[in-house]
Amino acid sequence: MVGPDGPVTHVLGRRSGSGPKAQLGTFLARDGSDGAAVGLDLEYPHVGLLTGKRGSGKSHTLGVIGEGLASANGVTGVIIDPMGVFAGLARDGSARLVTDPAIPPGALEPRHWCELLDLDPAGAAGALLWRAATAADTLDGMREGAEHSQAPRETVQAVRNHLTLAARWGVFSPDGLTTDELLDPAVTVIDASSLGPRALAALTAAVARGLYDTAVGRDLDRLPWLLVDEAHAVVDTVAEPALRTIVTRGRQPGVSLVLGTQRPAAIPEVAISQADLVLSHRLTATADLEALAAARPTYMDESILERMPDGLGEAVVIDDATETAVTVQVRDRRTPHGGASARASLQSKSIGENRMA
Repeated sequence: MVGPDGPVTHVLGRRSGSGPKAQLGTFLARDGSDGAAVGLDLEYPHVGLLTGKRGSGKSHTLGVIGEGLASANGVTGVIIDPMGVFAGLARDGSARLVTDPAIPPGALEPRHWCELLDLDPAGAAGALLWRAATAADTLDGMREGAEHSQAPRETVQAVRNHLTLAARWGVFSPDGLTTDELLDPAVTVIDASSLGPRALAALTAAVARGLYDTAVGRDLDRLPWLLVDEAHAVVDTVAEPALRTIVTRGRQPGVSLVLGTQRPAAIPEVAISQADLVLSHRLTATADLEALAAARPTYMDESILERMPDGLGEAVVIDDATETAVTVQVRDRRTPHGGASARASLQSKSIGENRMA
């Protein structure tokens, strides 16, 4: 990693012009030397794919983008943090941290409740759940709607049991996060490390859908960016339609999306093909390398595999705006990074110090 440098002379993601940008780091020459400072465009909407194997710097780089959003005008950001590694962004006041996040049940589309609770929408219980979710926007209201229906007793009981299960996930509340809160000037870090897989999927779906619908429905003071770490955990869930909508239609209303993942092979092809910025740290798994290689644009004179970086924080960036592929060294974070790997020697030292105290 490198520290903050001088004036940014090149901005990835735009051909020309001015506007807000995030300081990304420096160009990296083929001989390993640092070049000019390089930034990331925040003036226009983007779809970004950020990849890298564990320990390569992927989450660090996502945090660098978050810092850029926090210090720029005209934009804001929401980071969905499944591992609880971005709390440091909130320590200097440039971001706010949401722990134990919850969403209003009505933030999910009725059709998604069946998938979320593993009920066939064509079956009796699934159809009843769909109707209950259409008529009510709270779990209690959905239960009451099922109970007051004319459905058979066993069907009603099945819906009640599934809604009780959803309530135990701890992610649904009538007073949950609203889109207006997420559009606050400060970047919002949603610590979702306490949530199970289905709760995380529901949260991601609600946030993505809320940002897009709000951007379509009204003029915003600032353009929203949604950053999703460990995105492979949610792309094949109820969150997929909302994320796909941003990928394919987010540019016009001004919603940007960055998917961070260790496993690009698990990311839908449409997300890779539609990404106008691909930033990859080191990858070694064959399936992940093949998925990234398949996205090679016509303007690249060599495979991305031939440019795969080796060092910590080094990344190859494919930029559709300028139709170039460059290698960069991502700068150091200004805020603490919680994604570093644990170390046994430091752990044992800490325990020893505690015992001596």
